[in-house]
Amino acid sequence: MENSLKESSGHRLNSWKEIAAFFGRDERTVRRWEKDLSLPVHRIPGGSKGRVFAFESELQEWLLTSQAAQQTAASPAPETIVDSTPKLATGEDLRLGLRRKWVAILAICVLMGAVYGAYHVAHKFRVQASGDSRPVAGNGGTGSAGKSQAEDLYLVGRFYWNKRTPDDLNRAVDYFTQAIVRDPNYAKPYVGLADCYNLLREFSAMPANQAYPRALAAATKAVELDQSSADAHTSLAFVTFFWNWDAPTAEREFQQALALNPNDARAHHWYASFLFAQGRYSESLEQIEAARRLDPSSEAILADKGLILNYVGQTQAGLDLLKQLEAEDPSLASPHRYLTQIYFDRKDFPNYLAEWDKVAVLTHDAQELATVKAAERGFSRRGYSGMLEATLECQNALYERGSLPAYSLALTYARLGNKPEALRYLGIAFDQRESALLALSNEPSFALLHDERKYTDLLAQIRSSPKPASAPVNLIPQSH
Repeated sequence: MENSLKESSGHRLNSWKEIAAFFGRDERTVRRWEKDLSLPVHRIPGGSKGRVFAFESELQEWLLTSQAAQQTAASPAPETIVDSTPKLATGEDLRLGLRRKWVAILAICVLMGAVYGAYHVAHKFRVQASGDSRPVAGNGGTGSAGKSQAEDLYLVGRFYWNKRTPDDLNRAVDYFTQAIVRDPNYAKPYVGLADCYNLLREFSAMPANQAYPRALAAATKAVELDQSSADAHTSLAFVTFFWNWDAPTAEREFQQALALNPNDARAHHWYASFLFAQGRYSESLEQIEAARRLDPSSEAILADKGLILNYVGQTQAGLDLLKQLEAEDPSLASPHRYLTQIYFDRKDFPNYLAEWDKVAVLTHDAQELATVKAAERGFSRRGYSGMLEATLECQNALYERGSLPAYSLALTYARLGNKPEALRYLGIAFDQRESALLALSNEPSFALLHDERKYTDLLAQIRSSPKPASAPVNLIPQSH
């Protein structure tokens, strides 16, 4: 029944945060609209109290077909303006008037979104690794109008960023870039850009060596513009660790972010990811729980909690949580990715392959999908060994073309029990400073190497060898 409802109602927003971002308001406001103005919000059957969803088409209809909105639109403009935090009033007439004014303001928000959508189609940006940093023609300047436009574009970008799909993350890049063009001194869009690139190498086929340098450039600029921004320090901390391999500096940045804003859910969330990669599982669980309490509707936080639970010995609880998330939002890649690890460790290879297939499809990674299909054919012919041998054959072809990290080959060789080749490709991965190595000790398939001196030496090098500084990146494309 839920599927038929989704098909008939359009795109689904999966949390209070997404619903709030749709309107460009905060969560408290949209919760109040549901209570006082009958905002069409649904609750997940059997879910926790905070888990809700809504459909864009229903929200738009709520705004644009309201009789109150039509009546208010015909009223003189000055009378439709109200304070954004009106006091409660008594009397039916005053209540109706307040409702009409709110609906009018919301209708304007939707129309603004449509205008920016049209601009997005007509003037689509693509951030390049190099080029002139001059803004494109037609920017709004840095006056009050430019600042207002930049803030609106930033909010739209955040709405798409929260969806965490390849297409939506690229849309977010476009909106954040437009915001920077409108106001180059506004820190938040640089944070947004950094966050997009921090996630694009996970939720799309973008290689880490393309995504992370852009994330680093954007996060560094954001901190330069606003040292007091917890968001900026969080983004910089994340890329400092996963790209620069500089754990001490990254941890200082995370701690500074939390000192600036102890209630920043994203700071707790990404600090948990950092701690997890370091094998500090108990601390990681504490941080992900803090993030969950601050943002209980975030599916990304819950997915990472499911992964961490697996590593603190609560595998069944983690599995149940990930399966619940998968059922509620099949389009989110993280639960599928984490389930592949659990199913492989349990030797449940049919489910492992099924989840791997979903990850490849959701991230639009044609190479990974080809590898999965080869693995499926190998498994149908010769079981476990056939699956790994077919995987290896496909991966070797991709590696020879320079389109596969060495870490992937090392993992498959380890699963085949080939220690020398696993160690050889781990060494190559280290020489290339591949980011997957940062969580090397978390991978159970490398357990057969734990008594190898080369492996223990490699772990020590990873933990003590920050990467050299990379070339600077220009974030704004050249105008034409």
